[in-house]
Amino acid sequence: MGKIVITTNLSLDGVVEDPDGREDFRLGGWFERIGGRDLEAWAKLETEEALGATALLLGRRSDAWFAERWTSRTGLWADKLNSMPKYVVSATLNQAQWTNATVLRGDTAEETVEQIAKVKRQTDGEILVYASYELVRTLIEHDLADELRLVVFPVLLGAGRRLFGETTEEKRLRLISTQALGDGLSFVTYEVLR
Repeated sequence: MGKIVITTNLSLDGVVEDPDGREDFRLGGWFERIGGRDLEAWAKLETEEALGATALLLGRRSDAWFAERWTSRTGLWADKLNSMPKYVVSATLNQAQWTNATVLRGDTAEETVEQIAKVKRQTDGEILVYASYELVRTLIEHDLADELRLVVFPVLLGAGRRLFGETTEEKRLRLISTQALGDGLSFVTYEVLR
């Protein structure tokens, strides 16, 4: 059985919106502005994570976002991401934009959740979830996420879409590890408890 790992970058106050500044959010571009020299350590960590993964699980908008930015890249990290199997969750999409992707379509939330659970059952290894914040909320709500890996950027943005939304019940986590990345970034890993 696969392990669904939510892995993302966020501000200290949980904002995930427009990290590269290309989405017209007034506070966008925080990733490079705040990450600075620490991004070298970040890239090493992310490369190792990708090399150890089996598949990616994405939402429709994240599929388009990553396809635009990664399809033309080369190198160890890019080659792994571009070649690995991807599952794109969408109620409207017929064709994914990134390479080697399968669209998981569901007319209802229950059908979508069942398709994700099926992928999890049929996959050996880690299934990484990049961005895809609505999908992340669904995975957490339906107890499909197994682990959270958060790279915390030392900034309070004060506004913007945040990683976590409301849940119908308390969701407990167990701290697995913390690690400094460079001089300012924190890498925090939590196991989702059932």
